[in-house]
This record gives sequence, structure tokens and C-alpha cells, in this order.
Amino acid sequence: MKKLLGLLILLSFSGFSQEIALLKYNGGGDWYANPTSLPNLIKYSNQSINTRIKAKPATVEPSSPDLFSYPFVHMTGHGNVVFSDSDITNLRNYMLSGGFLHIDDNYGMDEFIRKEIKKIFPNNNLIEIPANHKIFQTPNVFAGGLPKIHEHDGKRPQAFGIFENNRLILLYTYECDLGDGWEDAEVNNDPREVREKALKMGANILNYIFNN
Repeated sequence: MKKLLGLLILLSFSGFSQEIALLKYNGGGDWYANPTSLPNLIKYSNQSINTRIKAKPATVEPSSPDLFSYPFVHMTGHGNVVFSDSDITNLRNYMLSGGFLHIDDNYGMDEFIRKEIKKIFPNNNLIEIPANHKIFQTPNVFAGGLPKIHEHDGKRPQAFGIFENNRLILLYTYECDLGDGWEDAEVNNDPREVREKALKMGANILNYIFNN
């Protein structure tokens, strides 16, 4: 079954254009936050690293079979997250079959999402990703690892991951807020250099997915 699911994902990657998606989860958290983030990241990535991603991202629920159509699924929000048993099983199969989930804490998600990640991978701990990992090195170099985009609690930004056979399959970005940096300039009034830094890191994530 896993080989078949992996093949389906591989076929979706190899077409002329790919499609990425936003995860619509339950629990009351605002999964729909940052509506301009993914379209802006797609545009930047297509222009800067020659990806071929459809301009409008899809929306997918965690228990949907459609999940396997997307090489990259992004999740954000400020509040509560609840995954059902079917959500957990589907998300686990998706990632173990070649899919990639990026969870970006938009401030306030941390205490909830860590519990849900543990349900998906009860035998795996989130591991902090070192600055020398390839996701921070190609095509843009982030010598210090994950960049700081928004202050929030003033803590250092951290990137955590779940790995399977040395491949990163789940990325959790904390105290960073990449999604806010991807938004239209007038949304958060971020300086151009901050938005550029966020978009470059986003391009690195997509580059990692399509090349590993």
C-alpha cells in the first residue's frame, strides 16, 4: 500500500506543473490565516528557482485522499488544532509515502500542535534541525539556520523536524513566522529585506522537497 501511495505522489511530482495545498484542520484554529502567503511564495519560487507550481494553492483536509496529490502541504494558524484518528492515519501515510508537511506557527499554535504531532508520530521526537542542514544551504544560504521574521516572544527562531530514513518529512517552524513574511507587503508592513528573507527560506523549503 505504501509503495502504491508513494508512486501516486511521485507521479504528481513529475508532471509539467505541480500543485501545493493549505491544510484545513479542525479544532477552532484559524487555518485560513495569511491568505496571500502561499500565492506569493509560489510566484517567488517560480520566478527565482524555476519551479512550475500552479499559481493558486489548493485547500485540503487532513483525512482526504486528495492529500496525496500534493507534494507540499502548508499548515498555519494561531490557535487550537485537533486531528481525528482518520486525520492522524492519513497524515502519517502521506508523509511516509513521500509527502511533506510544513507547519508554521503563526503565534499561539505551539502548545496545541506539538500534542498532535506526537499523535501522528508517537515513536518520534521533534528534532531541532541544525544550521548546516541542506534545507538552509540551497539555493539560498542561511548560515545561522532559520531566519527570524517576527519577534513574537523574542525567542530565537527554531526549525524542528521529523525524519524518515534521513529524509525530512515534517518541518515545524517556531518563533519565526515565515507565513507572515510571505504575505503582501501592506499586511504586516514588513521591510522589503525581511520579506525577501522569508521568501528565500520558503524557496529553500520547496527546493528541498522537489530534490530530495
